[in-house]
Amino acid sequence: MAIYDLRTNAIVNPLGYRMEKPRFTWLHSHPEAKGITSSRLRVSLNEDLSDPLCDTGDREDLPQNGFEPDLELKPRTRYYWNVETVYDNGDRAASDTAYFETAKREEVWEGRWITAPFDKDVHPYFHRNFEVDADLVKARVYVTALGVYELEINGEKVGDEYLAPFYNDYRFANQYQTYDITDYLTEGTNAAGAMLGNGWYKGRFGFGDESKELYGDTLALLAELELTYADGRVERIITDESWQALPGPVQSGNIYDGEVIDYRKDIPGRSTPEADLSGAEDAVQYLYSYLRVKERLSPPVRAIETRTPELIQTPAGETVLDFGQVMTGWVSFEADLPAGKIVRLQHGEILQQGNFFNENLRSALGEYVYISDGEKRTVRPFFTFYGFRYVKVEGIEDVNPELFTGLVIHSDLPETGSIETSHPLVNRLIQNARWGQKGNFLDVPTDCPQRDERMGWTGDAQVFAGTAAFNMHVPAFYKKYLHDMLHSQRGLQGAVPYVVPDALELLVARDAYHSQQWSGSCAWGDAATVIPWTLYLHYGDEYALAEQYENMKLWVGYIESRDKVAGGKKLWTTGFHYADWLALDNPDKNSSFGGTDPYYVASAYYHYSASLTAKAAKVLGKEEDHAYYSRLAEDVKSAMQSEYFDEEGRCKIRTQTAQVLAIWFDLAEGEALELVAADLKELLAANDGHLQTGFVGTAYLCLALSKVGLNEEAYSLLLNEDCPGWLYEVRMGATTVWERWNSVLENGELSDTTMNSLNHYAYGAVVEWIYRVVCGINPSEEGAGFKHAVLKPVPDRRLQYAHAEYRSAHGLYRCGWFYDNEKLIYEITVPVGGSAEFNADITGKFHVNTTLVEHIEGSPGLVLEPGDYRIECKA
Repeated sequence: MAIYDLRTNAIVNPLGYRMEKPRFTWLHSHPEAKGITSSRLRVSLNEDLSDPLCDTGDREDLPQNGFEPDLELKPRTRYYWNVETVYDNGDRAASDTAYFETAKREEVWEGRWITAPFDKDVHPYFHRNFEVDADLVKARVYVTALGVYELEINGEKVGDEYLAPFYNDYRFANQYQTYDITDYLTEGTNAAGAMLGNGWYKGRFGFGDESKELYGDTLALLAELELTYADGRVERIITDESWQALPGPVQSGNIYDGEVIDYRKDIPGRSTPEADLSGAEDAVQYLYSYLRVKERLSPPVRAIETRTPELIQTPAGETVLDFGQVMTGWVSFEADLPAGKIVRLQHGEILQQGNFFNENLRSALGEYVYISDGEKRTVRPFFTFYGFRYVKVEGIEDVNPELFTGLVIHSDLPETGSIETSHPLVNRLIQNARWGQKGNFLDVPTDCPQRDERMGWTGDAQVFAGTAAFNMHVPAFYKKYLHDMLHSQRGLQGAVPYVVPDALELLVARDAYHSQQWSGSCAWGDAATVIPWTLYLHYGDEYALAEQYENMKLWVGYIESRDKVAGGKKLWTTGFHYADWLALDNPDKNSSFGGTDPYYVASAYYHYSASLTAKAAKVLGKEEDHAYYSRLAEDVKSAMQSEYFDEEGRCKIRTQTAQVLAIWFDLAEGEALELVAADLKELLAANDGHLQTGFVGTAYLCLALSKVGLNEEAYSLLLNEDCPGWLYEVRMGATTVWERWNSVLENGELSDTTMNSLNHYAYGAVVEWIYRVVCGINPSEEGAGFKHAVLKPVPDRRLQYAHAEYRSAHGLYRCGWFYDNEKLIYEITVPVGGSAEFNADITGKFHVNTTLVEHIEGSPGLVLEPGDYRIECKA
């Protein structure tokens, strides 16, 4: 198919998603064409696209990375669309037909929140029978809960998503989901049932002992089942007092501690018309008049893959399952046990002395407890998730590992990039970063998925955004995150919370977790500018940038307000900052704070965020804003040069991170840049070629080195196999990225248990450098969305080869190289509709495919049209 991957608002065939306007994207693949002559997009209420509501006609300027027609959308309506394209070789191609379907939009809900008339700590189950006539043509359910829910129709789980309605900031709105249930229904009596659990809404979540019931204390269900018949008749089954409520089989549970389920207390025939509802009570209507319910933004959370374990008998006599990979999700197993038999699964990331260990989960129990009713069944959790590699099994005498399956659960984001090199440890590092992204992209970008935290820390999200956008298709994922962030910013005078959704401020409000304001830290708050700009570079979507521009302005405005309070010096010199968190250069080795002056880091980000906001304003045609933020960025740079740099231009703060930020954030120029680069090289040499950077410096360390031509040093850092270094943890058996450089010591012992996650993706940001420098695939501001790419690979003899692929918003780019004796050979693919500048460090005569060309040092790079290229030169 020449035209593929059709998406509406970054989702394939979205059902019931929030959208003011539909925004269409698609990709091309045509090996015989170089360019696109014209494209045509049609939108219709009919699947055959007759009587179109929108028909662009053949247009030369139809952008495949984001076209937004002027359509007024109706509620509960399905729209169909496709694209036809004429290529420059005369071929004409048509895509398959895609669709999107709206939900209720602004319609008033007929359904009411219902609750169970028993103890609020009991996990309720709601049930309702209803009749369906023979001429049913369409059925939908619009549903959400306070807590998390699983909906069933006639004994079958609805949809393939888990943990809905996902992690919401319930102070502002709760997402509802739309499901097509036509195929679940039969003529006659049908049944709907829903189990509810605590989730993020009511369960223990946050820090401290008072972290329960952050948003509310009562689980509730809201739903409307809409049945449409052939004659146009519509019936609705709504949540009201006619539903039956019973205690469900889940006895207790929350995100941190896991779940206890007693199937002896299950409802026989649950969610079928024959359900045994003896002892049921009528549901109680419970209307939250203040709570807004909105269509979903969250991409689906699904079981993306499965893993099979190996069985271990530990020296301590424990029965442990090893799934071979630190992962996020849960374990399901086939159970055929006597009634009353208790099975306990405990989850951990690492063995210690060969034995099961999970003390680094801190107060999180990370358990699953199953109590058998004597029936044979497949068992799994419903309302929680775990971060683990190892699972200790208690309660089963002879464990058969073939009966256990690990389900890897995360937001369903298609993978878009891949890298392969000649170095197996580097390849494993790349995979570790990818697994860290899988494990922590569960509706929000969490810091870690296992201990009593699992929150959307903005600092981690910011530094990893570039790698994330190479690895996976992330615009819809980040859109939801930035939307939640914006709501918080509006109530915090522009400040960005440390975590989004802002669970920590809720704890402060109830005086349960310190009294400080948990917002407004540099690098963490700069997620409001870095993520939108990163998304724009990768996807070129001006509409999305316009939506997120308020995040950017509010954050820079907040920093300005802190600056003015401190005297208006165009520096940020007040407040608390994590800054270069967990760096190794603090003289106080017991401190988690880095040795770089936090106000230097804060001021550097002040400049950086102002610069990015100026760039965004220019893209959006906001000339006054562009001038304002450009001037602000220059003023901050001048103030920093006066405050933190000497007369020669050297940075007075003698840390690796300080030099890195001076280079990457353009704080040093000309001769000063050369001095800063020399100082960074010297600081690395003084530390025996090892890094000392933390969360801030590490993200930009190799990028900054390559920016000033210190590629050899950058490669050396990547390839270090001792501590501190990326390959040290790989050599020590890591399958994800660690929170600390020394999370595990050479003797295999965990270095610390109070703050030591083995699945923290932040330091995996080095993979962006591997994509951009080792393999050379770079976005371009002038051709955002990879309409134009800069291909600038930097080979090193310590690798024999490196190849990367990236399925961009304009198609598939490939760029890689390998050594063949005295030859260095580059292999490149540029997609139809794209273009690239190849700008490797080669001069003299060399072959591009079969053509001999000459490149003079200092001349512009080669402009490559769409196609496949093999470039041979001297090594």
